[in-house]
Amino acid sequence: MTSFFSIECSVNFSERRRDSRRRLDQGNAARVPRVSRLMALAIRFGDLMRSDEVTTYAELARLGRVTRARMTQVMSLLSLASDIQEEILFLPPTRKGRDRVQLRHILPIAALSDWREQRVRWKSLSP
Repeated sequence: MTSFFSIECSVNFSERRRDSRRRLDQGNAARVPRVSRLMALAIRFGDLMRSDEVTTYAELARLGRVTRARMTQVMSLLSLASDIQEEILFLPPTRKGRDRVQLRHILPIAALSDWREQRVRWKSLSP
C-alpha cells in the first residue's frame, strides 16, 4: 500500500540574478569563517594523531578526500601561537561577502617559528 503526503512551507527568493538563476534568500544569516572551521579541524586532526588513531598526514588526507599538500596547509595552523589559534577560532561571523581573514593570509604567519613575530604579524592582519 502506498500513501502520499504533502509538505507545505514558504520559501523566499531574492531578486533574480543576471544569469536568471534563483537563489534562496538567507536574510541576515551569518556563517562561521572558513579559517575558523579549518582551525577547529586542525585541532581535531592533531588530537587524532596524538592518540595514534591516525599516524600520517597522508592517511588523514585520504580520509578527508583532500591532497596531502592541502592537509599539510591545514595542519600548519597548529604551529601558530595558542592565543592566535584561539582568536582564529572565535573570529566574528561573516554576514555578507568574503571572509575578512583567509587561509592565504595566515599561512605566512604560521611559517614563522618565533611566536612574538607571529603575534606582531597577526596584529597587523587582524580586523
